[in-house]
Amino acid sequence: MPGKGLQKVQKQIAKKKGRNTVLHEHSRDTQRLQRASARDDKIIRLTSLRNKQNRPYVDRINFIKTEVGDKTTLSYAEIHAIIEKFLRRDDDELATLQAERRPGRPSSNREVQLKERQKLEMREYDSGFWMPDLEDAANVKLLKDWEGQWVGLNTMKFVRLEKKGTRHESSYPPKGQS
Repeated sequence: MPGKGLQKVQKQIAKKKGRNTVLHEHSRDTQRLQRASARDDKIIRLTSLRNKQNRPYVDRINFIKTEVGDKTTLSYAEIHAIIEKFLRRDDDELATLQAERRPGRPSSNREVQLKERQKLEMREYDSGFWMPDLEDAANVKLLKDWEGQWVGLNTMKFVRLEKKGTRHESSYPPKGQS
């Protein structure tokens, strides 16, 4: 599907040329079409890259949303239980992959990916796990009303919870240890 910019350029050229839409190989109109196509390709590529980078955070908040259920606020212990459950969500798949592997064989790519993700998330939990503030009733209501889009998260308040119990205010989008 051509992008908006490319469609505009195509329409302008078609209007100018009329029925004769044959263009010379190196004409100005052909160059305009190539530039517009390159712009649209770049936008599509950057959008998909951004969505891929944001996907883990969206999945995390979806998981938290389902775990919150119909509660209005959560206690400190309940929040940490949700985090622990989130960190252990792949344990069954990891155990299955390890059981299927013959002795002496290297780990599968999926197994390596799951272990790396778990290690990364555990390190984040030690230094500050980024998540919505579930101790604030208004924020929990915003989480329940959230429709699963990255852009819908900008109205929520976020915190970083450390494993040892420290709580820090955070920002959206997550940037390092904000």
